[in-house]
Amino acid sequence: MSTRFLLPLILLAAVSLCGCMKVGPDFKKPSAAKPDSWLEAEYAQSRPDLPPVEDWWKLFDDPVLDNLVALSRKQNIPLHIAGVRILQSRAQLGIAVGNIYPQTQQGVGGYTYTQASQSNPSAPQPGNQSGTQWIYWQNNLGVQAAWELDFWGKFRRAVESADASLAASVADYDNALVTLASDVASTYVALRVSEARLRIAKENAVLETEALKIADIRFTLGATSERDVMQAKTLLESTLARVPQLTNSIQKSRHALAILLGMPPSDLAALLGESSRIPQCPAQIGVGVPAELLRRRPDIRQAEYQAMAQCAQIGVAKAELFPSFSLTGNVGWLSSNMGAFSLADILSAKSFTAGFGPSVTWNLFNYGRIINNVRVQDALFQEALLTYRNTVLKALKEAEDGFSDYQQSRAQAGFLAKAADAAKRGAELAFLQYREGKTDFTTVIVAQQDQLNQQDSLAQAQGNIALGMVSLYRALGGGWQERPEAVPPQIQEEMSKRTFWGPMLKENPAKQEDPAKSGLDRYVPGL
Repeated sequence: MSTRFLLPLILLAAVSLCGCMKVGPDFKKPSAAKPDSWLEAEYAQSRPDLPPVEDWWKLFDDPVLDNLVALSRKQNIPLHIAGVRILQSRAQLGIAVGNIYPQTQQGVGGYTYTQASQSNPSAPQPGNQSGTQWIYWQNNLGVQAAWELDFWGKFRRAVESADASLAASVADYDNALVTLASDVASTYVALRVSEARLRIAKENAVLETEALKIADIRFTLGATSERDVMQAKTLLESTLARVPQLTNSIQKSRHALAILLGMPPSDLAALLGESSRIPQCPAQIGVGVPAELLRRRPDIRQAEYQAMAQCAQIGVAKAELFPSFSLTGNVGWLSSNMGAFSLADILSAKSFTAGFGPSVTWNLFNYGRIINNVRVQDALFQEALLTYRNTVLKALKEAEDGFSDYQQSRAQAGFLAKAADAAKRGAELAFLQYREGKTDFTTVIVAQQDQLNQQDSLAQAQGNIALGMVSLYRALGGGWQERPEAVPPQIQEEMSKRTFWGPMLKENPAKQEDPAKSGLDRYVPGL
């Protein structure tokens, strides 16, 4: 068979094999720890038989908190950053997909003046009329294309990697949603706890002011010594000293909330309203089983997708070990003349030129660089697998910690509630006995200090219950299931004015399918 027919057949066979050959390992979901039950979920408040609530902050039944979370999901700047990163990954995927097709497609054109050197031995000698042929204009116009065939699956592996990176960026966005909701809720709880502690301090200051008046009256009447007055004043001033500290905590919590809402620091009076209470947790909450954690936690999914992306990079690196097959071609017009530029000369039939041919390149002498790059990619993949397993372990640990915080805080608050009631009653009795002269002021001092401390501890314990539930649902990965628009309209408008984005901005980039389930055919048919 003639060589001119044999070569096209070889190329045809190479093209047909491009669709089925891919070097490098196929990704398999890594194994990870998956206990059958929670260690800390033995109390009645936790229900492993019930799935965790997605919008868990609504369990507090606090409209102000609901509104704050909703606003933060629209206005939080770090969340917007995570959304824009999805667009970056989507564009990177588009670049990877484009490499499946001819990599170089360009129009060419030129108008060149050429004068050959007279010192060249092959140049015509002076007096030779043909010498004028060494001074001429060359015009060219056409199209060139080059296509490296994906014989070993290098470009398809790159698409797999970019696709998994896109999914990882969506998981990162989901993780930002989880973090945002928990940060807003925990900051709000801390604010309400500080407000409650401030009220307790002021209420006790009123009682201590009354005690100081009585001590002063009894001293004036000679019924007691000045020591009682000084003790009463010391107690009052000590309690009042808590007011600036708690006020500072309130202001800082409001400033932190404002930043989470994408606003400059402010007091947020219009959003927080006039009423103030520590959020109350429901009697029971659904927590699900540990196996669900691997699907719910966005950071676990992100670690899995990052490992998937790195696995595909091994195939990209391995493909460099083998020869690459390319097709190149050009079509255009080329003309040379000694006169001025003429479009008619360029576009004439005799100026038409075309070329087409295959090429093979094989980097044989790379001094181990390619194989060492394969080793680098494999080591990075192993690192990603270990990171995935460690992320699962950390998630399990955080969930168990959340269980412990939530349930032990409830138990502590129960004891402190009884202690606060007893301390209040003790302070009332001590004050009455002092007014009647049946006891000294030291008893009143001790009783009122105990009342203040027990009430303050109770407020903090009640806040710890709410914070425990927040940390528990944060560890369980709740709050991302209902995604807002990843790139808000005002940012879309700004970006569309600056750069052509096509329909990519209009489609919610956070609605990314799982690449492990859907396959790459949604980007490149037939892959």
